[in-house]
Amino acid sequence: MPKTALYNMEGSAIGEVELSENVFAAPINVPAMHLVVRSYLAAQRQGTQSAKTRGEVRGGGRKIYRQKGTGNARHHGNRAPQFAHGGVVFAPKPRDYVIAVPKKVRRLAMKSALTSRLNDGDIIVVDEIKLSEGKTKLMAKTMKALKAEKKALVVLPERDENVVRATANLAEAETTYVNTLNVYDILNAGKLVLTKAALQSVEEVYA
Repeated sequence: MPKTALYNMEGSAIGEVELSENVFAAPINVPAMHLVVRSYLAAQRQGTQSAKTRGEVRGGGRKIYRQKGTGNARHHGNRAPQFAHGGVVFAPKPRDYVIAVPKKVRRLAMKSALTSRLNDGDIIVVDEIKLSEGKTKLMAKTMKALKAEKKALVVLPERDENVVRATANLAEAETTYVNTLNVYDILNAGKLVLTKAALQSVEEVYA
Protein backbone atom coordinates (compact mmCIF):
# COMPACT_ATOMS: atom_id res chain seq x y z
CA MET A 1 0.00 0.00 0.00
CA PRO A 2 1.52 3.36 -1.01
CA LYS A 3 2.28 5.93 1.67
CA THR A 4 3.13 9.60 1.71
CA ALA A 5 4.12 12.12 4.35
CA LEU A 6 1.48 14.07 6.24
CA TYR A 7 2.28 17.74 6.82
CA ASN A 8 0.83 20.53 8.89
CA MET A 9 0.36 24.10 7.69
CA GLU A 10 3.84 25.03 8.91
CA GLY A 11 5.36 22.53 6.47
CA SER A 12 6.51 20.09 9.15
CA ALA A 13 6.04 16.36 8.62
CA ILE A 14 3.83 15.04 11.44
CA GLY A 15 3.43 11.46 10.25
CA GLU A 16 2.46 9.30 7.30
CA VAL A 17 -0.82 8.57 5.60
CA GLU A 18 -1.69 5.37 3.76
CA LEU A 19 -3.14 5.74 0.29
CA SER A 20 -5.55 3.49 -1.56
CA GLU A 21 -3.85 1.14 -4.01
CA ASN A 22 -6.83 1.34 -6.35
CA VAL A 23 -6.44 5.11 -6.72
CA PHE A 24 -2.75 5.93 -6.14
CA ALA A 25 -1.10 2.73 -7.40
CA ALA A 26 -3.20 2.15 -10.51
CA PRO A 27 -1.73 1.31 -13.93
CA ILE A 28 -0.97 4.56 -15.76
CA ASN A 29 -2.99 4.73 -18.98
CA VAL A 30 -1.67 7.63 -21.06
CA PRO A 31 -4.22 7.30 -23.93
CA ALA A 32 -7.09 7.55 -21.41
CA MET A 33 -5.63 10.70 -19.87
CA HIS A 34 -5.06 12.19 -23.33
CA LEU A 35 -8.65 11.54 -24.37
CA VAL A 36 -10.10 13.05 -21.19
CA VAL A 37 -7.90 16.16 -21.46
CA ARG A 38 -8.94 16.60 -25.10
CA SER A 39 -12.58 16.25 -24.06
CA TYR A 40 -12.15 18.83 -21.26
CA LEU A 41 -10.45 21.40 -23.50
CA ALA A 42 -12.99 20.86 -26.29
CA ALA A 43 -15.83 21.47 -23.85
CA GLN A 44 -14.35 24.90 -23.03
CA ARG A 45 -14.92 26.05 -26.62
CA GLN A 46 -18.04 28.12 -27.16
CA GLY A 47 -18.56 26.94 -30.72
CA THR A 48 -20.29 30.20 -31.68
CA GLN A 49 -17.95 31.14 -34.55
CA SER A 50 -19.76 31.91 -37.80
CA ALA A 51 -18.93 33.31 -41.24
CA LYS A 52 -20.92 33.63 -44.46
CA THR A 53 -20.40 31.59 -47.59
CA ARG A 54 -20.68 33.13 -51.06
CA GLY A 55 -24.35 32.17 -51.11
CA GLU A 56 -25.07 34.11 -47.91
CA VAL A 57 -23.23 37.41 -48.37
CA ARG A 58 -25.26 40.40 -49.49
CA GLY A 59 -24.97 41.66 -53.06
CA GLY A 60 -23.65 40.14 -56.25
CA GLY A 61 -25.77 38.03 -58.53
CA ARG A 62 -25.09 39.97 -61.73
CA LYS A 63 -22.27 38.89 -64.02
CA ILE A 64 -19.62 41.58 -63.64
CA TYR A 65 -18.57 41.60 -67.31
CA ARG A 66 -19.09 39.52 -70.43
CA GLN A 67 -17.65 36.01 -70.64
CA LYS A 68 -15.36 36.54 -73.64
CA GLY A 69 -13.37 39.28 -75.26
CA THR A 70 -12.15 41.29 -72.26
CA GLY A 71 -8.86 39.45 -71.76
CA ASN A 72 -9.67 39.04 -68.07
CA ALA A 73 -10.43 35.87 -66.17
CA ARG A 74 -13.92 34.44 -66.44
CA HIS A 75 -16.10 35.54 -63.52
CA HIS A 76 -19.74 35.58 -62.61
CA GLY A 77 -20.70 37.57 -59.49
CA ASN A 78 -18.33 39.71 -57.42
CA ARG A 79 -19.12 37.88 -54.19
CA ALA A 80 -16.87 34.92 -54.92
CA PRO A 81 -14.16 34.27 -52.26
CA GLN A 82 -11.36 35.90 -54.30
CA PHE A 83 -13.09 39.29 -54.24
CA ALA A 84 -13.23 41.85 -51.44
CA HIS A 85 -16.55 41.53 -49.62
CA GLY A 86 -16.92 38.05 -51.04
CA GLY A 87 -17.94 34.94 -49.13
CA VAL A 88 -15.65 32.66 -47.14
CA VAL A 89 -14.53 29.29 -48.48
CA PHE A 90 -15.66 26.50 -46.11
CA ALA A 91 -17.04 29.13 -43.73
CA PRO A 92 -17.07 28.04 -40.06
CA LYS A 93 -20.53 27.58 -38.59
CA PRO A 94 -21.78 27.18 -35.01
CA ARG A 95 -21.10 23.65 -33.81
CA ASP A 96 -20.70 21.53 -30.71
CA TYR A 97 -17.13 20.44 -29.95
CA VAL A 98 -18.04 17.98 -27.18
CA ILE A 99 -16.11 14.70 -27.19
CA ALA A 100 -18.04 11.98 -25.38
CA VAL A 101 -15.92 9.87 -23.01
CA PRO A 102 -17.26 6.72 -21.30
CA LYS A 103 -17.48 6.81 -17.50
CA LYS A 104 -15.00 3.92 -17.13
CA VAL A 105 -12.42 5.78 -19.20
CA ARG A 106 -12.89 8.96 -17.13
CA ARG A 107 -12.35 7.00 -13.90
CA LEU A 108 -9.31 5.25 -15.39
CA ALA A 109 -7.84 8.61 -16.44
CA MET A 110 -8.40 10.11 -12.98
CA LYS A 111 -6.64 7.19 -11.27
CA SER A 112 -3.82 7.34 -13.81
CA ALA A 113 -3.35 11.07 -13.24
CA LEU A 114 -3.28 10.74 -9.44
CA THR A 115 -0.86 7.80 -9.59
CA SER A 116 1.39 9.69 -11.99
CA ARG A 117 1.55 12.76 -9.74
CA LEU A 118 2.27 10.61 -6.68
CA ASN A 119 5.09 8.83 -8.50
CA ASP A 120 6.57 12.21 -9.43
CA GLY A 121 6.42 13.36 -5.80
CA ASP A 122 4.01 16.19 -6.58
CA ILE A 123 1.24 15.32 -4.11
CA ILE A 124 1.29 17.03 -0.71
CA VAL A 125 -1.15 15.91 1.98
CA VAL A 126 -1.93 18.39 4.77
CA ASP A 127 -3.79 17.52 7.96
CA GLU A 128 -6.00 20.59 7.46
CA ILE A 129 -5.97 24.09 6.00
CA LYS A 130 -7.70 26.56 8.28
CA LEU A 131 -7.23 30.32 8.17
CA SER A 132 -8.41 32.79 10.78
CA GLU A 133 -9.25 35.30 8.04
CA GLY A 134 -9.20 35.47 4.26
CA LYS A 135 -5.84 37.21 3.95
CA THR A 136 -3.60 36.52 0.94
CA LYS A 137 -0.42 36.72 3.02
CA LEU A 138 -1.62 33.88 5.26
CA MET A 139 -2.17 31.52 2.33
CA ALA A 140 1.09 32.63 0.70
CA LYS A 141 2.92 31.76 3.93
CA THR A 142 1.32 28.30 3.97
CA MET A 143 2.19 27.63 0.32
CA LYS A 144 5.79 28.69 0.95
CA ALA A 145 6.04 26.42 3.99
CA LEU A 146 4.72 23.48 1.94
CA LYS A 147 7.11 24.32 -0.94
CA ALA A 148 4.13 24.61 -3.28
CA GLU A 149 4.67 28.16 -4.52
CA LYS A 150 4.45 27.39 -8.25
CA LYS A 151 1.14 26.37 -9.85
CA ALA A 152 -0.32 24.80 -6.72
CA LEU A 153 -3.78 23.26 -6.86
CA VAL A 154 -5.38 23.16 -3.41
CA VAL A 155 -8.10 20.50 -3.15
CA LEU A 156 -10.69 21.09 -0.41
CA PRO A 157 -13.47 18.71 0.71
CA GLU A 158 -15.94 21.61 0.65
CA ARG A 159 -15.95 25.38 0.24
CA ASP A 160 -14.02 27.28 2.90
CA GLU A 161 -14.61 30.99 2.35
CA ASN A 162 -11.42 32.15 4.08
CA VAL A 163 -9.20 29.76 2.11
CA VAL A 164 -10.88 30.62 -1.19
CA ARG A 165 -10.59 34.38 -0.58
CA ALA A 166 -6.98 34.10 0.58
CA THR A 167 -5.99 32.08 -2.50
CA ALA A 168 -7.85 34.19 -5.07
CA ASN A 169 -5.09 36.81 -5.35
CA LEU A 170 -2.24 34.28 -5.57
CA ALA A 171 -1.13 34.05 -9.20
CA GLU A 172 0.44 30.62 -8.68
CA ALA A 173 -2.33 28.92 -6.67
CA GLU A 174 -5.92 27.85 -7.22
CA THR A 175 -8.55 26.11 -5.14
CA THR A 176 -10.90 23.35 -6.22
CA TYR A 177 -13.17 20.82 -4.54
CA VAL A 178 -13.35 17.06 -4.63
CA ASN A 179 -16.54 17.11 -6.70
CA THR A 180 -15.01 19.46 -9.31
CA LEU A 181 -11.54 17.90 -9.49
CA ASN A 182 -10.60 16.92 -13.04
CA VAL A 183 -7.73 15.26 -14.90
CA TYR A 184 -6.64 18.42 -16.73
CA ASP A 185 -6.23 20.44 -13.50
CA ILE A 186 -4.32 17.58 -11.86
CA LEU A 187 -1.85 17.26 -14.73
CA ASN A 188 -1.55 21.02 -15.23
CA ALA A 189 -0.71 21.77 -11.59
CA GLY A 190 2.85 22.00 -10.33
CA LYS A 191 1.91 20.62 -6.90
CA LEU A 192 -1.32 18.99 -5.81
CA VAL A 193 -2.13 19.97 -2.22
CA LEU A 194 -4.87 17.86 -0.60
CA THR A 195 -6.25 18.14 2.88
CA LYS A 196 -6.62 14.86 4.71
CA ALA A 197 -10.42 15.13 4.49
CA ALA A 198 -10.24 15.79 0.74
CA LEU A 199 -7.97 12.78 0.29
CA GLN A 200 -10.47 10.53 2.07
CA SER A 201 -13.29 11.86 -0.14
CA VAL A 202 -11.26 11.21 -3.31
CA GLU A 203 -10.58 7.65 -2.21
CA GLU A 204 -14.25 7.09 -1.40
CA VAL A 205 -15.28 8.23 -4.87
CA TYR A 206 -12.63 6.49 -6.98
CA ALA A 207 -11.46 3.48 -4.95
